[in-house]
Amino acid sequence: MHLDVQDLRNFYYRSTLGRAAQAAIRGRLVDLWPEAKGQTVVGFGFAVPLLRPYLKDARRVIGLMPGPQGVMPWPAGMPNVSVLTEETMWPIETGHVDKLVVMHGLENSNRPSQLLEECWRVLGPGGRALFVVPNRAGLWSRSDRTPFGFGQPYSTTQLENQLRAHHFVPESHCSALYLPPSFRRFWLKSGSLIEKTGQRIPTVMAGGVLMVEATKLIRPPSGNVTKDAAKRPIKALDGLLKPA
Repeated sequence: MHLDVQDLRNFYYRSTLGRAAQAAIRGRLVDLWPEAKGQTVVGFGFAVPLLRPYLKDARRVIGLMPGPQGVMPWPAGMPNVSVLTEETMWPIETGHVDKLVVMHGLENSNRPSQLLEECWRVLGPGGRALFVVPNRAGLWSRSDRTPFGFGQPYSTTQLENQLRAHHFVPESHCSALYLPPSFRRFWLKSGSLIEKTGQRIPTVMAGGVLMVEATKLIRPPSGNVTKDAAKRPIKALDGLLKPA
């Protein structure tokens, strides 16, 4: 079940913890994808807090928000690029997306298989997708005070297996949100230091979210290849056409 867009907006844009979470996840995204010049960048679910770095140079940025969640205009003070869409039927042509970010989309979906099929459809050859989901082993999936406490949390193995089953090739993975999901001032002030420490010793501290980067697997046509035999000219009338 998708969260309401107003709750997501209030968390990411009107709370100190939400802004800290936005900065931590977006920082990891920019490390993976430092630029998207001339490319089409799409976010599904509530991924718009991560897409701002690409507004300047990308050819097109689109924020897809599912109907059960609702939509809000984004970005503030600029022409709107947010679109309300069916969860498994996006208004995007096949193979036109260069970079796809899915956050608060997969774990909340009642039809994850169909959603992944739609992700595969719109992603172009050479394109890359990033799936951001709650970490089953992290603290954030255990607290309903943040959006990551709702829906189906994942382990890295579970998410990568699900992606492979839908013809994606996992390329890399990382974690983010090592700070506790607490609104206490001490944790919020120490957030950037905790985040850097967690990235260096991930086996000790479990990040609140998993981020798996994947590419599209293009399968060759199946079945046996048959070659048409070269057509030989009919010679039944040769005796009538040629003089004896």
